[in-house]
Amino acid sequence: MDQQIIDDINQWLDEVVIGLDLCPFAARPRRENRVRIAVSHATTEEALLDDLQAELERLSDTPVAELETTLLAIPDMLADFADYNDFLDAVDLWVEQFGWEGELQVASFHPQYQFADTDADDPGNLTNRSPWPLLHIIREESLEKAIEHYPDVDGIPERNVARMKTLSAAEKERLFPYLFG
Repeated sequence: MDQQIIDDINQWLDEVVIGLDLCPFAARPRRENRVRIAVSHATTEEALLDDLQAELERLSDTPVAELETTLLAIPDMLADFADYNDFLDAVDLWVEQFGWEGELQVASFHPQYQFADTDADDPGNLTNRSPWPLLHIIREESLEKAIEHYPDVDGIPERNVARMKTLSAAEKERLFPYLFG
């Protein structure tokens, strides 16, 4: 099961995140095998926070030359986006309380991801729709360095939404099979 989850996430990274250039900073660490995909089989928020803590520590303790970022997959809970979204408050508090603020941050991806004030079928939501609920742990220093050399960081979300709007129904079905199964 874990291997299928990892395979699903790798395919999403390669075909959607990198393939559609949604994150201009993702290709290099992926190419250099510095992206960790971990799977949490937690079934309670406390256990998931423990798994998150372990991944935060691993990322913090590992040199960036070996590990750039971590994706923590959550296949056994938080399938409902509202529950997932509520849990993100605990994640933010966790990062703050354990002193990771300014060093690490957590980005969110979910199969049912829906930005505030959008309809569920808004194409822009596809930018954050992953095959499994994910917590993406990012090194802030690496992000800041990447942003320094990128000409239009503020335009990335708008560009990504525009890209999603150009996808045909067949392309969406191929790139996001978990949404059409």
